[in-house]
Amino acid sequence: MSFLSEKLEDYVISHSQNEPQLLQQLNKETWQKILNPRMLSGAYQGRVLAMISKIINPKSILEIGTYTGYSALCLAEGLQKKGTLITIDKNEELEAFSKKYFNASNYKNQIEQLTGNALEIIPTINKKFDLVFIDADKANYSNYFHLIIDKMNPGGIILSDNVLWSGKVIEEIKPNDMDTQELLVYNKLLNNDERIETVLLPIRDGLTISRVKTT
Repeated sequence: MSFLSEKLEDYVISHSQNEPQLLQQLNKETWQKILNPRMLSGAYQGRVLAMISKIINPKSILEIGTYTGYSALCLAEGLQKKGTLITIDKNEELEAFSKKYFNASNYKNQIEQLTGNALEIIPTINKKFDLVFIDADKANYSNYFHLIIDKMNPGGIILSDNVLWSGKVIEEIKPNDMDTQELLVYNKLLNNDERIETVLLPIRDGLTISRVKTT
């Protein structure tokens, strides 16, 4: 979904940092070989994710939804030298694809790739996070939030992708559209939870930045 004219969007992209060569290759191969390549964060949003991570300079990152590894590599750009990124995805078929690119990156020793149900895996992780990126099945966004909120360090950032859902959040919802229904609940949750402060950005398909309050 685009909120800008094509001409203006091209201007924005042309005046933003280019994606690194490894990510260009990952992007291209995803579109050539992988089902539903639109799930890829893409060059512009990837630079946004990288910039946010570099500003935060996190020691620990959790990503829920690896897909082909593009966003994980973007987020890893901001990691501290001894920092770690844990990324979780339930799709076993994509594990080798993303691992290939992780191993080819400068962050291969900092990325821990887990395969399975994030709802089951997250409670077993005994650490706090400075940055969390939620980009998995929309029906469980609220569940993911409740699992990770107590694992956030004060001042930590939660990023949530696809929160505008191609504009469906402001349209009449079909009774069987559980994803949109859940996103409406989730967006309201982020806006009302007193433990965080939130801003929703109209970037690509909607990106929410939520900051955990320090007091």
